[in-house]
Amino acid sequence: MAGSSDVTEPPRGEAFAEHVLAIVESIPPGRVMTYGDIAAVLGSRAARTVGQILAHSGGSVPWWRVVRHGGHPPPGLDGRARAHYGAEGTPLVDATTDAGFRVDYAAARWSPDRS
Repeated sequence: MAGSSDVTEPPRGEAFAEHVLAIVESIPPGRVMTYGDIAAVLGSRAARTVGQILAHSGGSVPWWRVVRHGGHPPPGLDGRARAHYGAEGTPLVDATTDAGFRVDYAAARWSPDRS
């Protein structure tokens, strides 16, 4: 049938932002997702948009549970994030970065479809 498709379109605009924030709120303490992971769950490749949504959320969600590729904390927020990681028991490893650490992404990675 012309015009029909089995592909579901990712949410857009305000709906996309609401979905991003809901996913971030669902990440359990001590676990993380990347910006790209969240975008992928929503059927999108808009990792930067996920970051912008979090930056504009005013800290209303556990932003420290969203890391950059490789487990690196959000830029410029590594000190604040590390305090949260320590309180939640998030596994960390030493890294040769300005922060001096990164999240052990292999151990801490979480996905809404698997706990």
